[in-house]
Amino acid sequence: MVRLQAMPVTTQPRTDMTYHVHMTMKSSNAKTGPIPVSTTSAATCPTACPFRTDAAGGCYAASGPLALHWRAVTAGERGTDWPTFVGTIAAMPAGTLWRHNQAGDLPGDGTSIDVEALSELVRANIGKRGFTYTHYSADDVGNRLAIRYANASGFTVNLSANDTAHADTLADLGIGPVVTVLPRDTVGRTVRTPAGRTVVVCPATYRDDVSCATCQLCQRADRTTIVGFPAHGSGAKKASAVASRTIAIKVAA
Repeated sequence: MVRLQAMPVTTQPRTDMTYHVHMTMKSSNAKTGPIPVSTTSAATCPTACPFRTDAAGGCYAASGPLALHWRAVTAGERGTDWPTFVGTIAAMPAGTLWRHNQAGDLPGDGTSIDVEALSELVRANIGKRGFTYTHYSADDVGNRLAIRYANASGFTVNLSANDTAHADTLADLGIGPVVTVLPRDTVGRTVRTPAGRTVVVCPATYRDDVSCATCQLCQRADRTTIVGFPAHGSGAKKASAVASRTIAIKVAA
């Protein structure tokens, strides 16, 4: 049984931002599978993310059907406010696997995670199996405490790395599992970081019979394996260039 950890003490006040979130209770996305998936307004995207909120920057969510949906959520045309969203999570059946933020990031002002809002979500997730990813900078002490708190309390927050060397840096913190962008021409199903950590290429990127619903690796907060996502989408060239700054060591599949 997961115990709710003490909320991290921080000098960061709750922001005045309004977080708009849309909840799809059964996703039609083949990569996620038919699980509940949320989308959060783009204003939550942190400035530390080199891809940001446009396809030119390499953001996979800024093109195609998801981009149209995301823009509507950001504009407040779809979705609900934060308290309503949190209530939806609290009402889901025990054991529900769900993914937070197919687009968007944790509640915050782009620099600091909103600890109070995150704590509300963590409490609502008790008994469920929520997971997400964040590009909020782990250089910020308050952000590190918030991420550690969420992972220790049953809500899995994967730290998103820009390349494999960055993945090593984030893994060294020991505050949560790590994922990383990989060059789009990555060969094989496993590579290694400069420090020798194993990076497993997300199987949903090369197998049609695998999705978040069946894999569930990103939901495991206690894993040491890093999950890698080859750059994709219309911004793949830019994302691949960022990921290629550090060359991962190739390992046979």
